[in-house]
Amino acid sequence: MIMLYTELDSPLGQLLLTGLPSATAPGGTAIASLTVPGQRNAPVPGSDWRREPAAFAEAERQLADYFAGRAKEFRLEYAVTGTEFRRAVWDALDTVPYGTTTSYGELAARIGAPRAAVRAVGGAIGANPLLVLRPCHRVIGADGSLTGYAGGLDRKRTLLALEA
Repeated sequence: MIMLYTELDSPLGQLLLTGLPSATAPGGTAIASLTVPGQRNAPVPGSDWRREPAAFAEAERQLADYFAGRAKEFRLEYAVTGTEFRRAVWDALDTVPYGTTTSYGELAARIGAPRAAVRAVGGAIGANPLLVLRPCHRVIGADGSLTGYAGGLDRKRTLLALEA
């Protein structure tokens, strides 16, 4: 299947959206990733990818509403793959309400993982391919400190301030 992509301007800088055609997704495209410049492990459009801005019109609309403070959640279909553990962590991220934060330990408890799994939870969060859409920016250290964010701590601060 051909990977579709587009680039969007945002308060975080240019966003790279990738996706796959889907008959069930809003706008006809299931989002595979949303990344920012300099993000570790970010996909790079290949020669077999197709730039298709129209395929991401619904995602672009929802992101614009989010950045303008008019939307607090996204209603998009995702086309991501990961281990069972990563998917459990990512599903738990989706339950962290807009304007709130949680700790890595609290997230581990939500999925039934032992406290010792905090590093593994952090690794799964760091591998989240859907920055902004799947709110990994809402996860902070147990002491309230801002810790790791694949898009950089400045972008994490920007997103938390937007939701405050």
